[in-house]
Amino acid sequence: MDGFVRGLEKFTDGYLKALRHFGSARPDRAVDRLLRLTVAQRREEVEDVVSLRLSGPELPAWQPGCHLDLHLPSGLRRQYSLCGDPRDRTSYRIAVRRVGTGSAEVHALREGDEVVVRGPRNAFPFVPEGPMLFLAGGIGITPILAMVREAARLGVEHTFVYCGRSRATMPFLDELPDHTDVRPDDERGLPDVEAIVGTFPAHGSVYCCGPTPMLDAVRRAFASRRLHFERFAPPPITDGRPFALVLRRSGITLDVPANRSALDVLKDLRPTVPYSCRQGFCGTCEVDGVRVCVARPTGDRLVLDL
Repeated sequence: MDGFVRGLEKFTDGYLKALRHFGSARPDRAVDRLLRLTVAQRREEVEDVVSLRLSGPELPAWQPGCHLDLHLPSGLRRQYSLCGDPRDRTSYRIAVRRVGTGSAEVHALREGDEVVVRGPRNAFPFVPEGPMLFLAGGIGITPILAMVREAARLGVEHTFVYCGRSRATMPFLDELPDHTDVRPDDERGLPDVEAIVGTFPAHGSVYCCGPTPMLDAVRRAFASRRLHFERFAPPPITDGRPFALVLRRSGITLDVPANRSALDVLKDLRPTVPYSCRQGFCGTCEVDGVRVCVARPTGDRLVLDL
């Protein structure tokens, strides 16, 4: 518990510093606001990655690290990091790699289409204090790009390493600052993430976004450094215990094994159950104040009014 409290204090301290730095640009003002925007520009960035510029009247301010909840025509909701310029109050830019049903819907959007978004929200707060190491993998460039630009604009000491399978799969190569260390696997081999982080000053901050193996490697190398990361997939369940998921109104009890979440099991029964981030921060799947994607009871039962 002491470790958890120290981690919470560190996160809170960093988040407050970010709010002080960005002043009135507080994303929580727009969390519950639905915006109807227009696809002003659609651009094929690289293989299977499309960027969309969404325009509207003067938009809520945002900070590097913020994302939008995109409400798709099918009813699905997906989060996408903002990767444009926070000073542009007329449009938001997102970039999406085609990896599933939700992203396929985004790729089907065309210029002139209307989309509904909620946000911006910030689950990846950026505190511009150097030295900083930015590490991006593939489509993980999306939140990192705005952070790198802000660090450069402020003159904050930083290092930027961008990894990917090949240049043909790495979006925004034409927008990177000159000092970027670009490491395509087919040119330089798999990156030694632990070595990259291990040589960085212990008092610095590490910002990482990318695939799970990259995040896991960063966490193994992490010691006293301030680590900030964003996942594109739910974290693996470790040390889980099985429990019963009780749906009170339906009179149904479902068995949740140790290696699955309540949301996973509930989806087997009700495929249309709403969810989005699967990491506990967006609230889309919340029932009775419980975020079903991550919740595990202290006892042997979780009861929901469903």
